[in-house]
Amino acid sequence: MADPLFPAFDVLDRDVEHEHGGTRVHAVAGGEGPALLLLHGYPQTHVMWSSIAPDLARDHTVVVPDLRGYGDSGKPEDGGVDGTAHAGHSFRAMAADVAALMRDLGHERYAVVGHDRGARVTHRLALDHPDAVERAAVLDVLPTTHVYGHVDRRLATAYYHWFFYLQPEPLPENLIAGDPIGYLHSLLGGWGSGLDVYSPAQLAEYERCFADPATRHAMLEDYRAGASIDLAHDETDAVAGHRVTCPLLVLWGSKGVVGTGPDDVLEVWRERADDVRGEAVDAGHFLVDERPTETLAALRAFL
Repeated sequence: MADPLFPAFDVLDRDVEHEHGGTRVHAVAGGEGPALLLLHGYPQTHVMWSSIAPDLARDHTVVVPDLRGYGDSGKPEDGGVDGTAHAGHSFRAMAADVAALMRDLGHERYAVVGHDRGARVTHRLALDHPDAVERAAVLDVLPTTHVYGHVDRRLATAYYHWFFYLQPEPLPENLIAGDPIGYLHSLLGGWGSGLDVYSPAQLAEYERCFADPATRHAMLEDYRAGASIDLAHDETDAVAGHRVTCPLLVLWGSKGVVGTGPDDVLEVWRERADDVRGEAVDAGHFLVDERPTETLAALRAFL
């Protein structure tokens, strides 16, 4: 069945396997040329890329998956293959999923662009699979360890959900279940962007997916992993001196939490990557949706 938001793309459902515990990955793919992987964030799905993926597909083979736990991809067990708490939703497992997907599709080398949680997966992918990632772009994030290490009242207020979602199951699950669509709208309409930046078809897709309790639970597990096993992975890399070695583009919304904070965004990323460039986009957090033309231009110049 065709994806109405990607009419010229093929729809894929692939079972991927890897040492961190595989799953089913739902994706769309289209175009010709060098391979390009696009990774969405929270609380979205692959359809967040529908405004710019067709243009990128003019000269790239574009692969656009739902991350594990999101959209129509699989919802693995929380403990992963070794039973470690929240490992089934770690960025390492998500990165392994998309790396396996790209190999299965015949792409040994590719560029990656990620937004929000997808940007954190991109960061992990570049560290864990450096031979596969030719260049990477992260959109509107600072590294996870930096965020947790620099929490103040401003950030805790804006990123309250990070700390709410960390609470043990089923407290956040039950509270969100009281009005899931209303809560979804508050997320999509916040962080400097309004609800009107999404097409009706995009919004309907986000609502369909967020209405599923299993998807909401998996999303919360993503954040629980981010404050536990993901930090452990990042700290191990820091001690070992592992850095992102491929060219890294950093884009952020000037009106969002990252853009209005005290950090020098590029300098923070240069602490973890060798070749960093980037700029602010006149937008909130959801810059791809709010400023697709400007975001596309910046990505094209980098790619």
